[in-house]
Order: sequence, then C-alpha cells, then structure tokens
Amino acid sequence: MILRSTLAGFAATVAMVASPAALAQDVAAAEATLKKSGCLKCHAVDRKKDGPSFKESGAKFKAKPDGEKQLISLISTTHKIKVDGKEEDHDPLKTKNEAEIKNVATYILTR
Repeated sequence: MILRSTLAGFAATVAMVASPAALAQDVAAAEATLKKSGCLKCHAVDRKKDGPSFKESGAKFKAKPDGEKQLISLISTTHKIKVDGKEEDHDPLKTKNEAEIKNVATYILTR
C-alpha cells in the first residue's frame, strides 16, 4: 500500500514537472530539419556563432506570453537580420509541414 501511494505520488510529480512540449518532441527529427535547412551554419545549441544559440533564443522566447507563436513565425518566414553590420535575409526552415515546424520550435524552447 505504501509503495503504491509512493509510486502514485512520484508519477504525479513527474507529470507536473515534465512539460507537454518536451514530451511531444522528436529531438532527432528537429535536428534533422535544422541540418537540412542550413540552420547549423549560423546557430549552435549552446554557443553563439553568427547567430544566437538555440539556448539563448529558447530562453528569450520562453519568457514571452506568446513566445512559441513568435518563434514559429520567425523560423517559418523570411525576414531581415543584421550580420556584421549588413542586412541579410534570414531563410525559413525548408519545410512547410506544420508539425515539423512546431517540433523545431519546441526543440529550441527546450534547450
């Protein structure tokens, strides 16, 4: 009886701590989409390259009430960025599949 209630308490704690976004994420697929799209030329998970790290971007968008929506828009549309003082186009992911785009956004938000 004690073991059962302890396990139930542990399961409830895990359910509260694990975010739904993290549970629904396919890391390998997100990394494959990022690689296919050329994102890793300018971005890395935990260090700045020409662009910010995914960890930095994830923290920035996670702090906003509509951060996931903004991030999805950012990674799925072309927009202007500044690189070394020059304005350039930032290419979107090379997919139109909404599930793949959401998976990449979740990947970035959970770094």
